[in-house]
Amino acid sequence: MQKQQKFSENDKMSDLINEDHSLLLVIGRFGLSFGFGDKTVKEVCQLNDIDCPTFLAIVNFLSKGNIEMDTVYDNISIPSLIDYLRNSHAYFLEFKLPAIRNKLLEAVNAPDQNLPYGVIFTKFFDEYVSEVYKHMNYEDKVVFPYVLALLEGKKDPAFSISDFEEHHNEIESKLIELKNILIKYYPAKGNNYLLTEVLFDILSCEIDLASHSHVEDYLFVPAIEAIEHEKSTEK
Repeated sequence: MQKQQKFSENDKMSDLINEDHSLLLVIGRFGLSFGFGDKTVKEVCQLNDIDCPTFLAIVNFLSKGNIEMDTVYDNISIPSLIDYLRNSHAYFLEFKLPAIRNKLLEAVNAPDQNLPYGVIFTKFFDEYVSEVYKHMNYEDKVVFPYVLALLEGKKDPAFSISDFEEHHNEIESKLIELKNILIKYYPAKGNNYLLTEVLFDILSCEIDLASHSHVEDYLFVPAIEAIEHEKSTEK
């Protein structure tokens, strides 16, 4: 039996945000802008040509902090899910990580800070971003085109979603390492508010990346596995 979902299509979109502020990120990645008024989730999705079941599947999954999906995959639009994941990649690579880097540079290059350590930590951060880019670019250029072709009945015999799982490392792990290094070993001088902001942003990004990975691992991958199985049984 399908579990009762926290949010439904009849809830006001503004109530979702008030109930769980982290859903602001989900709303943005679906391309939605503020100014919802008292419109329901269904009304907002219809006005913006967003697949409502897919939107609700993601907000309910993330809001409850699930690692098991209780949504019927038949109700999810895979193209809409891919659009959401691609927008998430753009958010991390084009906005969030560059913003953290700018703050990190400002913090470690402050006149009263230790410049040699700043160079080391900035290099560490840049190496991390390079790893994230490779990971997300692989999904954008290889995995998503494979899935969209699969939906059209074109199965690549040399690839399956299990190949993606094998390469799907926890990309937030190196960010956690940077956070721990800054907290434990960076010889900051005085009350460095900028460095504190950097750490806060890293913590927030760490949580966000983990949520992003969970959507891929527990929603996207099982849905594609079900489609692959269905296509194989059709032969």
